[in-house]
Amino acid sequence: MSDGLRGVVVCHGKLAQGLVEATESISGVTGALVPVSNTDCDRQLLEERVAEAVGGRPSVVFVDLASGSCLFAVLKRLRTLESVRVVTGVNLAMLVDFVFHRDLAPEAAAERAAAAGTKAIRIP
Repeated sequence: MSDGLRGVVVCHGKLAQGLVEATESISGVTGALVPVSNTDCDRQLLEERVAEAVGGRPSVVFVDLASGSCLFAVLKRLRTLESVRVVTGVNLAMLVDFVFHRDLAPEAAAERAAAAGTKAIRIP
């Protein structure tokens, strides 16, 4: 894992891996994001996967939905950690922005990523 703020992408099925791979392909930045899937695990195991991915480092955790098993596991395990922020509704635009701004504090990086992700949503 490279230096800087850690990004953890927690999603249902294979979505996290796909988002991480796409972000790396677009940005050229590797090792900045860790994918976590809820596949084949109960909530306890998912919480353990999330905690291992964060690894005690300052992090932004990106979750696919604003409800459900992924968010519940993240909040239960990480809600008391001041160096971790959570962003729901993860999309590719916010992850690409995040990998180029990992020098920010977790709160600032989370706010910036959420703004980039929101701005990318359009009806052309």
